[in-house]
Amino acid sequence: MEKRRDLEAKDRKWHQKMIEIKVRFWTNDLGDEPEKVRPKHAWTSGVVRVRRNDTHGIMPKHPIPFNSLMELPGIIERALIDHSIVLHPGVRMKKYLNIDTK
Repeated sequence: MEKRRDLEAKDRKWHQKMIEIKVRFWTNDLGDEPEKVRPKHAWTSGVVRVRRNDTHGIMPKHPIPFNSLMELPGIIERALIDHSIVLHPGVRMKKYLNIDTK
């Protein structure tokens, strides 16, 4: 098993193999009456949060708010960085990147 930065590879439970980021959209004040919601309607703003994952040693921090869908890529990146999550390019992504594959 490979070690990186003092983190050891671990056996994983089937439900904790993936790292999950949750995007939540506000739905308040869209209904016809107070405290009512319109089904399948939401604002273009909300929060992004990283879910807890004991296998990966992820403890969730505060949700990060966004005010526009255009902000989502940057907010997701911020959440990954804040939780020290490192992404590795997949096979299709590597053809766009200039990376040393030693």
